[in-house]
Amino acid sequence: MIDVTIANFDTEVIEASQTTPVLVDFWAPWCGPCKSLGPVLEKVEAAYKGRFKLVKINSDEQQELAGAFGIRSIPTCVLMVDGKPVDGFMGALPEGQVTAFLDKHLPAENELLAQAEEEEALEALADGDDETALAKLQQAVDTDPNNDDARFDLVKLLLQHGLEDEAKVAFAPVIAKSAAVRKLDALNHWIKALDSIAHSSIRESAEAEFHSKITANKRDFDARFGLAQLRMTEQRWTDAMDELLEILMRDKTWNSDLARKTYVAVLDIIEPPKPKVAEGQIPPEDPTVATYRRRLSSVVLS
Repeated sequence: MIDVTIANFDTEVIEASQTTPVLVDFWAPWCGPCKSLGPVLEKVEAAYKGRFKLVKINSDEQQELAGAFGIRSIPTCVLMVDGKPVDGFMGALPEGQVTAFLDKHLPAENELLAQAEEEEALEALADGDDETALAKLQQAVDTDPNNDDARFDLVKLLLQHGLEDEAKVAFAPVIAKSAAVRKLDALNHWIKALDSIAHSSIRESAEAEFHSKITANKRDFDARFGLAQLRMTEQRWTDAMDELLEILMRDKTWNSDLARKTYVAVLDIIEPPKPKVAEGQIPPEDPTVATYRRRLSSVVLS
């Protein structure tokens, strides 16, 4: 529990709530209900083990802050997330009602653990330690099976290392919803490309056949798409997008928009994780991704 004044409000509430929800308790020393609520809030904070941060504001001494929040009676609690108030309650609620209020807004404990493991995995990736990254991502998915970001990173890394069977096992629980989740759909496109040319022994003959058909007919979009899929299996991503652009320049809606959807999937696959930046700043865009986004826009909007 932290006492907040106008001097440390920005740091302890606004900035802190960007990473952890902050519950602000407006109270006063003379307030009887405040004295009964305070210990309840402190007990809940300890039980939630970092899922939220509790701060207290003496509304008598910090009238400017109380006025800014429109406090009319105390105790009043306001929950801050991402620097903004999202909900609140008035009065000395019992512990059960306080926890019910918090549970509406706070991530579950397993979600926080999974997020921490995912962050550690991304740090390992940045350091070139793929083995640790794989282990951490698997832990994140096991801890929170609904963490689609961690699952995307896990399946992507497995596929990058040629571990197709393991990738398919990791992807199986989300196949049904992949069409509705863009990043998961991107993985689906990659896996379908791998399945389209299941054995390396036929890749050379397939490539020769694709080139022969395209030479004979530049509008043989099935052959162009097959070549793009082959490039995806080789992780030659820009080559794959170049071939897909050849289709789009000639027929923007070919095969129910399949070329554009696959192109977007490749962009999602090759886009690196966004680095953390200060509030208000925009993380830099990968130059290859930026270039190929512009190329797609140029073709689609022309």
